[in-house]
Amino acid sequence: MLDDTCKTPDNCPVSRTLSIINGRWKGMILYHLQEEPRRFGALRRLLPDITQRMLTQSLRELEADGIVIRTIHAPMPPHVDYRLTDLGRTLIPLLDAMAEWGTAHPAEGAA
Repeated sequence: MLDDTCKTPDNCPVSRTLSIINGRWKGMILYHLQEEPRRFGALRRLLPDITQRMLTQSLRELEADGIVIRTIHAPMPPHVDYRLTDLGRTLIPLLDAMAEWGTAHPAEGAA
């Protein structure tokens, strides 16, 4: 049931959600983190058109929003991986629904 909460972007849960996952790459980053943690280099290989700077920025924003956690592993060689937090995992059904809708309507509404 709809209510009056969506009168301004700050009060609208839909706008808040979209502001977190908005961006050309964030949805694909989240998609690739659904199953397992990934190293930065693995994400770069999975998303060959993303720049290093954009991947870093997107991961930092997702980390700041509490969606992704960055873990530094100390054994040699040291490495960093990224995984979804518990909060981030709650987005999986939403991402699945968006993927289903996008598959069903591939060209509709595209500008």
